[in-house]
Amino acid sequence: MAKTIFEELGGKYERQGDYLIPCIALPAEEEQPIGTWGQRHLDYLKQYRKVTYTNMLTSGRLNSYLADIDRQAQERFEGLIEGMKQAQGITERLKEESTLEWVQHLNNIRACAREIVNEEIIFA
Repeated sequence: MAKTIFEELGGKYERQGDYLIPCIALPAEEEQPIGTWGQRHLDYLKQYRKVTYTNMLTSGRLNSYLADIDRQAQERFEGLIEGMKQAQGITERLKEESTLEWVQHLNNIRACAREIVNEEIIFA
């Protein structure tokens, strides 16, 4: 019996009942922790970029890609917060004088920074 292209490329089959099932496994990939930003991007890929998600998953690059996206997004988020705090004059002195006002400003800054990171990195 002639070999199939799959067998010529080194693939093997296993018999299950009357059927030959190809032995397929995903390439080994180093597990890296993925934070909130990486999880958001993963959800985006699964919902709106299915081909990209499938290609990265089957090539074994998805986890490292998501870890890199998570790192970039976190760095951008922290940088934006610091820049906005300086631009708006949000200091530790304001925190001492009026904690509630400081919290309001900081929450507003975080929300703005989150939107920017989502637009630039996560949903791009």
